[in-house]
Amino acid sequence: MALDDATSQFLSVVAEQGGKPIDRMTPTEARGLGAQLEAMYGPGPQVLNSSDERLPTADGGEFGVRILSVDAPRGVIVYFHGGGWVIGSPDEFDHLGRLLAVRTRCTVVLVDYRLAPEHRYPAAADDSWAALRWVAEQNLADGPLVVAGDSAGGNLAAVVAQRATAEGGPRIDLQVLVYPVTDCDTNTATYVDPDNQLMLSRDAMIWFWDHYVPDPALRTRTNASPLRAEDLTGLPPAVVVTAEHDPLRQEGEAYADRLRAAGVHVESRRFLGQMHGFFSMVNVLPGQQEGLDYVVGEVDRVLSGSAARHQ
Repeated sequence: MALDDATSQFLSVVAEQGGKPIDRMTPTEARGLGAQLEAMYGPGPQVLNSSDERLPTADGGEFGVRILSVDAPRGVIVYFHGGGWVIGSPDEFDHLGRLLAVRTRCTVVLVDYRLAPEHRYPAAADDSWAALRWVAEQNLADGPLVVAGDSAGGNLAAVVAQRATAEGGPRIDLQVLVYPVTDCDTNTATYVDPDNQLMLSRDAMIWFWDHYVPDPALRTRTNASPLRAEDLTGLPPAVVVTAEHDPLRQEGEAYADRLRAAGVHVESRRFLGQMHGFFSMVNVLPGQQEGLDYVVGEVDRVLSGSAARHQ
């Protein structure tokens, strides 16, 4: 299926504006792209409270979390933003986080993990784990704990879900993986498909990997490539979203298949006519609303089931 009309029109406007592809930019230049998109998204809906906290790291550094609170939360969603471990911030995902908070009636915690190349692997994975443990200790809600993320954030959500299972907690009730990075193989069919070289290209993804994990030997470790884990038994139920025109589609769907084969309950959907990045493009692409509706519905199903079990 071809790209939907709205996406094609958006890409035409971007092309008319010119500019270098991301893989020819410096990390600082690439981070400026996020600010441009943030202006397009506009402000999100009101929440009960928004606050930022700084958390320490094991190596003496620190990273941030943004807590978007709602009244009488049904659960907590810990959200890891996309951006190839190099770009992205809570500011750029604030509108999406607010939508998730309001529509699911959950407290949403946006994790501002440290970015590469200033902080290379495994900094983002370690920060994400520390954030998850901190959230679990804070008792921000009595209901389920959900980890979620898109792209590199989906990678981090999968990584912490695996680690929580291996180390006996915190208990995660659902993992939401939106077009996640699950493997370091950039030679799959969807990676090399010329129709998929859009907002995220194969060259751009190689650029991200080179900044985050410059040593190829380390990329196959499971906290970088969760698809390579030997055993996925016992992992939390999962929602996996993929986009038709996305270099990462094959590895995302392969991860969903492996979870199912390990006995994990998985709900998955490939969004036809969509490209990588559509889920976060609030007020830009109509497909974003459809993707959000799907994720909210799946989260609500888990929340409702949890409430029923506690009655």
